[in-house]
Amino acid sequence: MKAAIFEQYHGPISVREVATPKMHEDAVLISVKACGICRSDWHAWMGHDPDVLLPHVPGHELAGVIANVGSSVSKWKIGDRVTVPFCCGCGSCFECRRGNSHICDSHTQPGFTHWGSFAELVEIRHADLNLVALPEFVDFIAAASLGCRFITAFRGIVDQGKLAEGEWLAVHGCGGVGLSSISIAKSLGAKVIAIDIRAERLALAARLGADACIEGTGDDVIRRVREISGRGADVSIDALGHHRTCWNSIECLAKRGRHVQIGLMLGDQSNPAIPMATVIAKELEIYGSHGMQPTQYSRIFECMENETVNPKALVTNVVDLESGAKLLMEFDRFPNAGMTVIEF
Repeated sequence: MKAAIFEQYHGPISVREVATPKMHEDAVLISVKACGICRSDWHAWMGHDPDVLLPHVPGHELAGVIANVGSSVSKWKIGDRVTVPFCCGCGSCFECRRGNSHICDSHTQPGFTHWGSFAELVEIRHADLNLVALPEFVDFIAAASLGCRFITAFRGIVDQGKLAEGEWLAVHGCGGVGLSSISIAKSLGAKVIAIDIRAERLALAARLGADACIEGTGDDVIRRVREISGRGADVSIDALGHHRTCWNSIECLAKRGRHVQIGLMLGDQSNPAIPMATVIAKELEIYGSHGMQPTQYSRIFECMENETVNPKALVTNVVDLESGAKLLMEFDRFPNAGMTVIEF
C-alpha cells in the first residue's frame, strides 16, 4: 500500500509503498478515503509522544470503507462506511466498562501507538467497540473533519464545560479545535470571544459567528475578555496548548467559571504554571477533554442533519497525500486558516 512515512523525528516524510498492516482477529482494515491533518500529528513527527516508534506513519482523523474484517469481529462487514474516534478502547478495562473508552487504560491510537491513516489502509483494533457507522448524508471529508478536533471540542464544551445558552465562551487559539468550538457554541446560543494571533483565522472565526475577536499578541487579552463579557468568561478553553494561552484562559474567567484544556501540552510547553490563587479565590473549575466515546457520535450526527452545526465548513483546504505529508512538516507555522483534509 502507499503511505506517508518518516524514519526519524522531524526528518523527511516520504510517500512510498510499504507493507500492508497485519490484521489482528479483533480488528478491521479500513480503506482510507479522507484523513485530517492535525497538530497532534505534528507532535508525533517531532517526537513529543512516547508512544510513537520509528519508522512511523502518522494520521488519526480518518474516514473510509472497511476493506477486511478479522475473525472475531461481529458487528461490521466489508463495504461499511465508517469513522473512528482517535483514541480507541480495549473494551475490558475499568474505564471501558464504565462507558469511557476514550480514556481507556490500554488505549490504542492510529498514528501514535501504531501506524496511522496517512496511508491507503489502516488497522483499527477492537473494532466492535470503536467503529462508528457513517450516515449516508455524511461524506468522507465531513467525517474526517470530525477527527479528533471537532469531537474533542464538542465533548469539552457540552459535557465538560457545560456551556449554556447566553453564556460567554472565550476561545484561545482559532485552529481546528478553536473554530469547532465556536461553531458548537453558537449552535447552543452562547456568545463567543475568539482570540488568535493571525488575522485570517480571526476572520474565519467571525464568519462562524464569533461575537468579538481579539488579536492575541498583546498583553491585554485578559482585560479585553473581561471588558467584552462584562465580568469574565463563563467558560474558556485553551484550544492551542501553550503556557500563555492556558494561563490567559484561566485568568479571564468570571467567578465560578470553567476552564477546559483541549490543546495538548507537549514538548517545551509541558507542565504549565497555573494561577492557583485565582482558581481558589474565584472557585474556578478546571477540566480536560480528550476525545469522545463512539457511542456519542449520534449527537453530532443529529446536529449535522438538523444543520445546527456544519463541521465541513471548517475545511478550507483539501489536498492529496503527497501535499499533505509536506504540509504536516509545516504545522508549527499553522499553514492554513481552517482544517486541511487529505483526500484519497
